[in-house]
Amino acid sequence: MKQNEILETIRMIEEQKLDIRTITLGISLRGCAGDDADTVCGRIYDTITRRAENLTRVSHAIETEYGVPIINRRVAVTPIALVADALDLDGFLKVALTLDKAAKAVGVDFLGGYSALVHKGFAQGDEALLKALPEALSTTDRVCASVNVATTHAGINMDAVARMGRIIKEAADRTAGRDGVGCAKLVTFANVPEDNPFMAGAFHGIGEPECVVNVGISGPGAVKSALESVRGEPFDIVAETVKKTAFKITRMGQLVAREASRRLGVPFGIVDLSLAPTPAVGDSVAHILEEMGVEVCGAPGTTAALALLNDAVKKGGVMASGHVGGLSGAFIPVSEDAGMIAAVERGALTLPKLEAMTAVCSVGLDMIAVPGDTPAETLSALIADEMAIGVINHKTTAVRVIPAPGKTVGDKVAFGGLLGEAPVMDVSPYKSADLIRRGGRIPAPIHSLRN
Repeated sequence: MKQNEILETIRMIEEQKLDIRTITLGISLRGCAGDDADTVCGRIYDTITRRAENLTRVSHAIETEYGVPIINRRVAVTPIALVADALDLDGFLKVALTLDKAAKAVGVDFLGGYSALVHKGFAQGDEALLKALPEALSTTDRVCASVNVATTHAGINMDAVARMGRIIKEAADRTAGRDGVGCAKLVTFANVPEDNPFMAGAFHGIGEPECVVNVGISGPGAVKSALESVRGEPFDIVAETVKKTAFKITRMGQLVAREASRRLGVPFGIVDLSLAPTPAVGDSVAHILEEMGVEVCGAPGTTAALALLNDAVKKGGVMASGHVGGLSGAFIPVSEDAGMIAAVERGALTLPKLEAMTAVCSVGLDMIAVPGDTPAETLSALIADEMAIGVINHKTTAVRVIPAPGKTVGDKVAFGGLLGEAPVMDVSPYKSADLIRRGGRIPAPIHSLRN
């Protein structure tokens, strides 16, 4: 790095909240499978604590030596529905508690992979995991879960979509005293990536090596600051400015990833280019969109601005790293973005507008709080709409929705930390129960036939 680049990076860290959002260690648990719950749990605990024993120490050392804030340390494991396929419901609950215990033992903030892939149907382990989800999420602190219910090649498993609405409702009820926080650790996916370092959707895919380091970067504040210098300029210049900034951010992420890989003695996997906001002022994707010219995030033009941002971030990032993966783009989680929260409170950002924005962003309806009395079928219908966007557009989409127990529109839920707080948003009063009761599968689109 040249001296001016070093000084610029320091300024981005100190003034613009640039950070590495997460170092996530992916760990294969395929060797832990068995038909005895105690044996499986013992193998899982031993594998995680052995593989990840140095993750926290190495992360803090890199943070200190390079002066780069690393916000979270996380572990992602093989989808538990595969690992524990031979176990019953009680066995799956024991596994959840074991994962939580292992996460605490190695000092990571979250552990992802309490997951199932059911886009075409349910195997024995999938059934057990889905039944275990509400209790598992309510009795653990650091375990995160995900369920993939759709792919472009398979279509949408509407039976799974219907079940996810009911699971979300039960998870909210079981954590009612904490504003339904169980749902904040549960994501429903279409086209889920197998190398995503971000929670709650991370898991270690079956095509991954035994152990791997993946890094998730951040930097909304740095992008907004760069755009302030080109205020009023044409969009060609805006796009180029975002690309250059994303390149610098990604280079820092690649440096951290390779150093963590070297010190941990495991392969470097990918850098996820996602702009991940936080509730802190100055670290907001919404404020980037407003810097581009919309008065408030959610106003007409917001989707176009987000499309430019998402594309330019990816173009800049892929020039900086040969190994890019995960979700990569711009996140729009309401509770985790101070600008999104403000836009909802002003009435500029609504659920239908958020859905439109998800057609061009990295994920989907993320960290959305809705009234606690929202029917399970309505939650399922929200999921179905989002899955359709992902399937038709051949992209990853997801839903992380919280039906806040006892709360209604205008109230707030508060989770603390990176999960932040969210105003409860209005949901259409019109029912979708008949649609959800149909079940079956929505077929894959014609453009999925590419072989």
